[in-house]
Amino acid sequence: MVVLSQPLVENFSHIKTCKHNNTTSDHVHTGNIIPVIDLLDPEANNLIIKACQEFGFFKVVNHGVSIETITKLENESINFFNLSQIEKDKAGPANPFGYGNKRIGSKGDVGWVEYLLFTTNPELNHNKSITIPGNSLLFWGLVKEYISAMRNMGCMVLEMIAEGLKIEPKNVLSRMLSDEKSDSCFRLNHYPPCPELLQALSGRNLIGFGEHTDPQVISVGRCNNTSGLQISLKDGTWISVPPDPYSFFINVGDSLQAMSNGRFMSVRHRVIADSLKARVSMVYFGGPPLSEKIAPLSCLMEEPNEKILYNEFTWSEYKMSAYKTRLGDNRLSLFEKNAQS
Repeated sequence: MVVLSQPLVENFSHIKTCKHNNTTSDHVHTGNIIPVIDLLDPEANNLIIKACQEFGFFKVVNHGVSIETITKLENESINFFNLSQIEKDKAGPANPFGYGNKRIGSKGDVGWVEYLLFTTNPELNHNKSITIPGNSLLFWGLVKEYISAMRNMGCMVLEMIAEGLKIEPKNVLSRMLSDEKSDSCFRLNHYPPCPELLQALSGRNLIGFGEHTDPQVISVGRCNNTSGLQISLKDGTWISVPPDPYSFFINVGDSLQAMSNGRFMSVRHRVIADSLKARVSMVYFGGPPLSEKIAPLSCLMEEPNEKILYNEFTWSEYKMSAYKTRLGDNRLSLFEKNAQS
């Protein structure tokens, strides 16, 4: 439990807020809008395609990941975030991997969040320098097991997308995640309750993690039973995503938007802090190898008059560009064809 004092409220008065909107907190309505995909459904391929086109976001059930795997890692994550600040700081500062607190990235973005960020790229040794107090062998073992399950799910979804789009080979997208040099990463987020701070904001919502899109191919996330995640619809309306600790949520990332030549939209999303309950989330960001070339897939460009929307770029180029921008910037716009004209 984080205890806040008035000086802390003053110190973080610059953290972003947004106006309270009853529409965004109405789980009855938003729960009916967000697509739910049963991965065992024979029509799952087509349903995923539709969800990627209309929302860039969907929930998956019957995913095959054991509840035990989920629960064990969540419990170990809570144990870490419940440590004293001095102990947690031993795992940081995040640069970009390791423990981070309130500051997100290097461009001044802040939020009511603390997190652990890990790389899954075996060529990078950043994880070895991250000190996890307590039973670190258990922690790292659970992280490795969980990442493996998320990678498998991400590959499954991407192969379903390939089948739904009728493109070959089947692994044209999933190979980027299964490649041993895949530049994927994994983040554990903790949003502490903040009753005093929210009271001081006079009815405004405190931003836990500011609005953004994910630069990778896809993201696979889940959270405990605390609300907060919101996605933006095509018309700019923000809607809340009802929490479901036993299901997973898939985000279309910028790279997949480019490869689909804009057929799929990278979803803008954010997290609103809760006044009374802590929120814990786990997100796997499925990225390609650094040298992977990202461009609209030629097999999708069937219409003779269809214009190519994006210039070719490597994941390394896009990653470097993305992390030089602010969280809420439209990073992909720099790689649009007309951006050079």
